[in-house]
Amino acid sequence: MDTWLLLQMALVLIVIGGVAGVLAGLLGVGGGIVLVPAFFYAFQTLGFDGPQLMQLCLGTSLATIIVTSVRSVLGHNKKGAVDWEILRNWGPTIAVGAAIGVTIAAQLRSDVLQAIFGLLGIVVGIYMGLGRSDWRLGEAMPTGGKRIALGPMVGFLSVLMGIGGGSFGVPLMSLYNTPIHRAVATAAGFGVIIAVPGVIGFLLVDIPDSQRPAFSIGAVNLVAFGLVIVMTLLTAPWGVKLAHSMDAKPLKRVFGLFLTLIALNMLRKAIWG
Repeated sequence: MDTWLLLQMALVLIVIGGVAGVLAGLLGVGGGIVLVPAFFYAFQTLGFDGPQLMQLCLGTSLATIIVTSVRSVLGHNKKGAVDWEILRNWGPTIAVGAAIGVTIAAQLRSDVLQAIFGLLGIVVGIYMGLGRSDWRLGEAMPTGGKRIALGPMVGFLSVLMGIGGGSFGVPLMSLYNTPIHRAVATAAGFGVIIAVPGVIGFLLVDIPDSQRPAFSIGAVNLVAFGLVIVMTLLTAPWGVKLAHSMDAKPLKRVFGLFLTLIALNMLRKAIWG
């Protein structure tokens, strides 16, 4: 493999990791929403375009989310923003959904996972771009049957996209009257709960060596993981500080449009190649 191409990809992944870390703290969307398509195009450019490419992207993204989310939770917790009661009550149901999600994702072809990412990414992007902070489904987080239904859905959909808890968890908590800063902070905790069972499952996925980059275990590439983690550890605290010092709404709308375009392109590639 061409050394110069590898260096280029390393540089791209370092930049992507830095951006993903800031977004994880600032917008509460989790770095995975950026990392999955970034990994996809990077690995594809390197020539790894097999039927399990998306599994490799999802698994590697979730591995980074474990570290990013822990760092983000600790940063938000210093400011007293994490709602630990929500985490305790919702964590088990979210973990169950994540375990189901990785079991299904391990069986799907790359083009199917691309289509799923594209469709769900469009939904998330439209909500980020057009959603309003005053929309409400209730005055408090659901309990009982609603929690049993919604919790697994958050974990399940997040694993199928290779993302943390922010993209679905923040809107959910916001719709149930959780202040946005508290929702962003708590969703970082969702990310850990989602990513741990997800990564365990993806580490067990059997991908031929010819269809994955060197230094991969199952569907997790250690090189991409290491490069991205170095940057997210540095930049996630910046995102946390920005989240508590500015109105991120205009930036979130622009990012929602950007995400929608990425998701549409992913969907196009899934359908037409």
